[in-house]
Amino acid sequence: MKVLITGGGTGIGRACAESLVKYGADVIICGRTLETLQTASEEIHSAYNAKVEYLVCDVTDEESVEECLSKAAGSSKILDGVVANAGGAIGLGTYQDLDAEQYLDTLKLNVLGTMHCVKHSIPYLANSGGGSFVGMSSIASNLTHRYFGAYTVSKAGIETMMRNAADEYGSMKIRFNAVRPGFIATEIMEVIPRDSEIFKSYVENIPLGEVGKPEDVASLVKFLLTSESSWITGQIFTIDGGHSLRAGPDYSEFFNR
Repeated sequence: MKVLITGGGTGIGRACAESLVKYGADVIICGRTLETLQTASEEIHSAYNAKVEYLVCDVTDEESVEECLSKAAGSSKILDGVVANAGGAIGLGTYQDLDAEQYLDTLKLNVLGTMHCVKHSIPYLANSGGGSFVGMSSIASNLTHRYFGAYTVSKAGIETMMRNAADEYGSMKIRFNAVRPGFIATEIMEVIPRDSEIFKSYVENIPLGEVGKPEDVASLVKFLLTSESSWITGQIFTIDGGHSLRAGPDYSEFFNR
């Protein structure tokens, strides 16, 4: 099994890479920062004695994505799976304070970036006899996250994209699903102090009483990429410790100073 993971150098993407190499898959990670990719590849090789290839790619640049997917597929022109994990949030705040350009930048990164990956992965997934594409969403797609601006909209867009793509390409046996993580202890979330009211608002609203680990999400992604999920497509999988049963996080401490 050959899998490409965007945003594969850190956080959830890297955890997916580690989970898949342990499974025996051939893994290619991509991202914008060469040094980050090199470090991830070297550390995974050291830990699991498995080679992880890496490619520099900016998902907001369609030509970059097209070239990356072509290189990842290689001479066989086959990919069994793609994990569209690259994403983020640019510009947070109340709607009155949001900058329109930053809003569009978030949509470009998350929605257009995922669309580029869908568009240019189809031939390679089809060549595998029916591959699997996993889009990375967030519980912010359906649970109110005040001050998150375009991020919430963009993640909802990814989910809709996966459902529509699943319908469009079902006849080619290509499966599309989305994963909807809650608060995961990744590098990007380290900016939230553990003694802050923001962090407290997260944990208080998670029935299981703790934040998730990147490995938790990676296990679900691996399932969706393998034959164990061969009759699952067009679905959204929430993995949040039960957070979506309650309320979203409270960032008032940060924005109402």
